[in-house]
Amino acid sequence: MEADASHSDKKLLEKFSGCGKSIGVLTSGGDAQGMNAAVRAVVRMGIYAGSKVYFIHEGYQGMVDGGQHIIEAKWQDVSSILQVGGTVIGSARCKEFRTREGRKKAAYNLVKRGITNLCVIGGDGSLTGANLFREDWKGLLQELVNNNEIDKATAEKYNYLNVVGMVGSIDNDFCGTDMTIGTDSALHRIIEVVDAIMTTAQSHQRTFVLEVMGRHCGYLALVSALACGADWVFIPESPPGDGWEDQLCQKLSENRSQGTRVNIIIVAEGAIDRKGNPISSTIVKDLVVKRLGFDTRVTILGHVQRGGTPSAFDRILASRMGVEAVLALLEASVTTPACVVSLSGNQAIRVPLMECVQMTQEVQKAMDEKKFDEAVKLRGRSFENNLNIYKSLSHRKTEGELPCSNFTVAVLNVGAPAAGMNAAVRSAVRTGISEGHRMLAVTDGFDGFMKGQIKEVKWGDVGGWVGQGGSLLGTKRTLPAKNAAAIAEQIRLHNISAIMLIGGFEAYLGILELSAARTTYDDFCIPMVMVPATVSNNVPGSDFSIGADTALNAITDTCDRIKQSASGTKRRVFIIETMGGYCGYLASMSGLSAGADIAYIFEEKFDIRELQSNVEHLTGKMKTTVQRGLVLRNENCNENYTTDFIYQLYSEEGKGVFDCRKNVLGHMQQGGSPSPFDRNFGTKIAAKAMQWISKKLKETYRQGRVFANSPDSACVLGMRRRTLVYQPVAQLKKETDFQHRIPKEQWWLKLRPLMKILAKYKISYDVSDAGQIEHVPQLRNPLQDSQQSITI
Repeated sequence: MEADASHSDKKLLEKFSGCGKSIGVLTSGGDAQGMNAAVRAVVRMGIYAGSKVYFIHEGYQGMVDGGQHIIEAKWQDVSSILQVGGTVIGSARCKEFRTREGRKKAAYNLVKRGITNLCVIGGDGSLTGANLFREDWKGLLQELVNNNEIDKATAEKYNYLNVVGMVGSIDNDFCGTDMTIGTDSALHRIIEVVDAIMTTAQSHQRTFVLEVMGRHCGYLALVSALACGADWVFIPESPPGDGWEDQLCQKLSENRSQGTRVNIIIVAEGAIDRKGNPISSTIVKDLVVKRLGFDTRVTILGHVQRGGTPSAFDRILASRMGVEAVLALLEASVTTPACVVSLSGNQAIRVPLMECVQMTQEVQKAMDEKKFDEAVKLRGRSFENNLNIYKSLSHRKTEGELPCSNFTVAVLNVGAPAAGMNAAVRSAVRTGISEGHRMLAVTDGFDGFMKGQIKEVKWGDVGGWVGQGGSLLGTKRTLPAKNAAAIAEQIRLHNISAIMLIGGFEAYLGILELSAARTTYDDFCIPMVMVPATVSNNVPGSDFSIGADTALNAITDTCDRIKQSASGTKRRVFIIETMGGYCGYLASMSGLSAGADIAYIFEEKFDIRELQSNVEHLTGKMKTTVQRGLVLRNENCNENYTTDFIYQLYSEEGKGVFDCRKNVLGHMQQGGSPSPFDRNFGTKIAAKAMQWISKKLKETYRQGRVFANSPDSACVLGMRRRTLVYQPVAQLKKETDFQHRIPKEQWWLKLRPLMKILAKYKISYDVSDAGQIEHVPQLRNPLQDSQQSITI
């Protein structure tokens, strides 16, 4: 499976071949799920690029102690660790490393092995320590020369140290990256507990107070509150105002009077009031019991949040960051500053380490000085958006607080169900009500629209929807063009001023047909926006769709179990068929997250020669200590090379070496409770879409009616690279392959080589986009708005 290696200036094999750099990788500080995926990526990418890679066990303590704590890593040493939580190379606090003498010992141990490139996976303390080590390096080597521990030639040969960091922290408390390794997995643990608690709480009409981690950062508490629709959340960056006790009790009492059987309150462990006094889960519980007499329980999640298998998001994030960290080290020179590999939108970028540390410290400084509004802004635009959206969706305005609006907005789901759709509907309805609109829910998509299955929906009607899978409104694949007259009549009957569609490719086709029908029916001359929601992630105009992350986790979980089965039986290859239509997103990304050997997709053509090459690759693998294989196939990747054909081919060609099993995952990928990512992405993108509708309604309201027929009044709201973008559907037509129902260009195809590299295929890898160091924009202006990001 050799790929074209032309354009050597852009290809990794040619660019770094024979560079001879030695890389040390360590994990330090608190453990986080996904660290092992990062270690695996560093080891395999380093070996692939021709470098020696060394494990440094037990973090900085192992670096100081040396000996067997620093050992060369082989390719197979990182097999079977992708799905393991924590860190297999260990982590430990090290007081000795904080001293110059300790750092001198560490420098000696590294120089002895020729290691002058460090990849550090940890929090801000670990990364700050690495930067100090780098700054001290020359002086430390000179002291070693003066003490006759190394000679002058050795000191000159290894005269500088390069450092690249990856942030492993479940708290997501490090500025300069949208997401840290482990945060998404911690959210999974929290939401699993909340969902489980919901059932018992409803049975007994109980109030539950959940304490989550976050001593200095409220990210976990805030996002989990969004993801479960909590009644109240306490975070250190935004303490409640005076009189919060009365407001909390009043809200809980009102919710109970409206028929709610359960109340959920989430408390970050570092929560405080405006005076800096701690607000603990026990204090909140005692308040509720004393004032309201509600049956109240406290659950402190503790280290459960650090445990368990890493989510698909964390595995992919850590793998991408690990590869980018190796590239950064290979490109580094004596003048290159220590940097952190970060996530911005869906882009892996490099940011100067100390700029990130400085910004992180600025947040704590603002909190210490009780400048809480500034602290929220310094956390970043995404954090601020999360907080604002939570407030708007959890606080029901009184009639007197609502703005005056005579507009009616209809919401409907179109196409196949996707986990997170209900969270999007809830967000759209409540945001619309807060904007003063009358909100209508259409059941069963366009089929229900033409039949008049439309009813008004109130604030309380969507309570508890955020965690529900599927589509509670009902959804069908019916398109509107053939029934345009009937739909136009329903728009007139219900005086509908705007439409929000939540769905996949059918929703995209639907909004195209509605906008085209404007030439025949004036009733369609209203603002229309589509929010992408499909497990296939094949909507033009958006890099991500609601539901795809949940499907990825379902596939990854199944692959983990299958790999475990294969480990027990030995010499077995599993062929797994995934959904996605003609879009290979699920197969490719789950292949990266599950550690597959290959993933066949429609977008990347393959033939019988490649199939034979893959069989030979697996045959060679069976001769190593890793005697199992995992092959993924997108359902429509090839008309002739079906799952049965590939299974039979592998079975025949692997006879005597390995046996095969096949598994078609089917609709389990669409089911289940939505992941934290999908809940929050659905919540935020639907709220943004409704705000766009409100803006367009004001712009297009003339002479007592709404009239919108410009191209930009029918849009898809999607995530493109780093920003949420409203894109006219008319413009997206030229970006669409309508025959195969996919965008013509898809960003994730650039990640395909990573899966192959990490599976030990010798291919070329384009690094033309690498090497750019960006700066933290807030350092120029702490209150400056940054771009809207994908952060969940």
